[in-house]
Amino acid sequence: MSLASEAGKSAVNGIRTALGVGGVLSLIVGILILVWPGKTAVVVAAIIAIYAIAAGLVYAGLGIFSKDKGGWSRLGHIALGVVFIIAGIVAFLNLAQTTAWLAVFLGILVGIMWIVEGIVALSTLGDAPSKAWSIFFAIISIIAGITLLFSPFWGAAVLWWLLGIALIVLGILNIVRAFTFGRGV
Repeated sequence: MSLASEAGKSAVNGIRTALGVGGVLSLIVGILILVWPGKTAVVVAAIIAIYAIAAGLVYAGLGIFSKDKGGWSRLGHIALGVVFIIAGIVAFLNLAQTTAWLAVFLGILVGIMWIVEGIVALSTLGDAPSKAWSIFFAIISIIAGITLLFSPFWGAAVLWWLLGIALIVLGILNIVRAFTFGRGV
């Protein structure tokens, strides 16, 4: 077997492994979202809290140990670090409330984005190849956005379930791709 052939086979195996591992992780997370949606959301909130604390430590470290930054820059990094650390700690102390707040925030954010997307679709109606479909899309997008603004928690719950379903489907597809990738090589 030649060196190029061996390298190609190694690359294919690496890609297959990445697809398989990614697929299995996606499948597991999707199942967890559908089976235990609340507990999985709390875990996500905890991961965000951990990120906030880690980012805070990095920012504070940059402010404390950086010799090439000016005084105000260092002070700004330290202050930002302290804010991140406090936010992470508060999130950890109130994981259930943090999870609910994140769900409402996400629902409102997606609602606003859908309303804006509908308005943009209407504003570009002159360039649309199909005005009827563009108007239909805009109306659905605006109605869905308004619905999310009036019930952001329930909207976020539906989006969470859709994410779980999508992760399961994508996980299965990636697992299948892992088994079939590179067969002709």
